[in-house]
Amino acid sequence: MPMPTDEIISDSEVRMKKAVEVLQNELKTVRTGRASTGLVENIKVDYYGQLIPLRQMATLATPQVDMIVIKPFDPASVKAIEKAIKSSDLSIAPIVDGKLIRLNIPPLSEERRKQLVSQAKQMGEQAKISIRNIRREANKQLEKQQKDKLITEDDLQTGKKQIDDVTKKYTDKVDSIIKSKSDEIMSG
Repeated sequence: MPMPTDEIISDSEVRMKKAVEVLQNELKTVRTGRASTGLVENIKVDYYGQLIPLRQMATLATPQVDMIVIKPFDPASVKAIEKAIKSSDLSIAPIVDGKLIRLNIPPLSEERRKQLVSQAKQMGEQAKISIRNIRREANKQLEKQQKDKLITEDDLQTGKKQIDDVTKKYTDKVDSIIKSKSDEIMSG
C-alpha cells in the first residue's frame, strides 16, 4: 500500500527532526570555554564488566565555570571512572578527592577554539546531508506515486514544495544551532 502524500511529508519531517536531535546530542560533547557535564556524561565506564555511561553512575555538576565535579553513587567505582576519563579523548586529568572526582577545565587557546568550531560545523554538515537525503527519498516516493497514477502531477508538485519547505526549516535550524554553538565556543 503506497503512502499518501501527507504521510510521506510528515514521515520525512519526523526523520529530519531526529537528525537535528542527533546533532544537538553530538554537540554536547564539543567543548566550549565553560565546563559542561555534556563533556563527560556519555563516557563509558567499565563497571563490573559492563560499559555504563557515566551519567548513570554518578551525579555530575559544574560548581564553577572551569570545573566539573563527579560524585559516584558507588564510592567503589571511583577508580573505574578515573580510568575511563583518562582513556577518553577529553585530555583532562581527573583529580580524585576521596569519593569525588574533579575535572579542571583549562581555558581554550584561540587555535583550539577554531578547531572546535570547525568540528561543530562538520557535525552540522553531516546533519544537513541526512536532511537532504531524507528530502531525496521523499521526492522519489512522490514521483513513484505520480508515475503509478496514484497522485496527480499537481499533487506531485505540491508535495515536492512541502518537502522543500520542511527541508529548509530543518537546514535553517541546523545553521542556527551551529552558529549558536560556534559563538559559545569563541566567547567561552
